[in-house]
Amino acid sequence: MESAPRALLEFRKVHTHYGRIEVLKSIDCRVNEGEIVCLLGGNASGKSTTMKTVLGIVRPTTGDVLFDGKVVNNVRTSERIKRGIATVPENRRLFPHLTVLENLEMGAYTRSDKQGIAEDLERVFEFFPKVHERRTQRAGTLSGGEQQMVAFGRALMSKPRLVIMDEPSMGLAPALVEQAFEIIQAINEQGVTIFVVEQNAHAALSIANRGYVLQTGRVVIEGDAKDLLANEELRRAYLGEM
Repeated sequence: MESAPRALLEFRKVHTHYGRIEVLKSIDCRVNEGEIVCLLGGNASGKSTTMKTVLGIVRPTTGDVLFDGKVVNNVRTSERIKRGIATVPENRRLFPHLTVLENLEMGAYTRSDKQGIAEDLERVFEFFPKVHERRTQRAGTLSGGEQQMVAFGRALMSKPRLVIMDEPSMGLAPALVEQAFEIIQAINEQGVTIFVVEQNAHAALSIANRGYVLQTGRVVIEGDAKDLLANEELRRAYLGEM
């Protein structure tokens, strides 16, 4: 008999507020070790607030966020990163005046194992040869696709167990969106669990194990990615034409 999958990240009946405005309403979701899970929804659905809640930027009014089986509601963002959560933020958010190499090194700022950092840097360069070629350039001079690779690499430099990605396809040319999601899949195959917050439902579901759909702060549907992709009613009601 197979053991049940182990949740790395879990939301249990999470409510959040901005002042008096309730943004997340009794959210239940989980990301199991080794999975790619996507969180889908339109503008003002609560996707960004969910990501901020994972990172500790926003704290639940009620309910619990668990990472690796432990409640982290009152754990600082920096401590969550030390425990193994990394982020690829919306629009990459690189330091444009720093070099590519300096941006990557910023990803390892919570680490002190110099040998391990050097080994992970080499791994990032092997994974992204273009990033190695551009390592001495200022990050602000790179194309959108190259900046996305650096953002992925910077997240990997923290040696994460979980990477959360906020709209990784945003601002990319259509040809580069497919490449970005192929990279996400390849990162996952290296043993990194991934939680993707995304508007591009088709691209996200095509690589994910499971998905959740948010609408006005509530999870309105969840399931295996392949089932969500095939669900015509879901497409029309919540995701638009994919």
